Amino acid sequence: MKEYQDEVAKIFHQAHVYVFSVTDIMGFKENDAVNMLDEWFAAGKERFDSILLFSFTANEHADQVVELVNSHNTKEAMQFPIRAFVMPVDTFSN
Repeated sequence: MKEYQDEVAKIFHQAHVYVFSVTDIMGFKENDAVNMLDEWFAAGKERFDSILLFSFTANEHADQVVELVNSHNTKEAMQFPIRAFVMPVDTFSN
């Protein structure tokens, strides 16, 4: 994912998401997957350094990001596609 940070930032911009954060993450998976490409992170004792880009934004912008990521993954046919998901925030403080 680190290699695609600039591409994801462009996708955010296309979806009118202009404020976002980036943080380093390390992924682990404890069970053995049949096909590593079907899983989010590696199986076994391997670990993968990656990044997480996130934003708090309106539903329509978040949905557009997911659509653009899906389109990008289809066009590029990458071995490790960009992942996108939407998590609703039910409660927050100001």
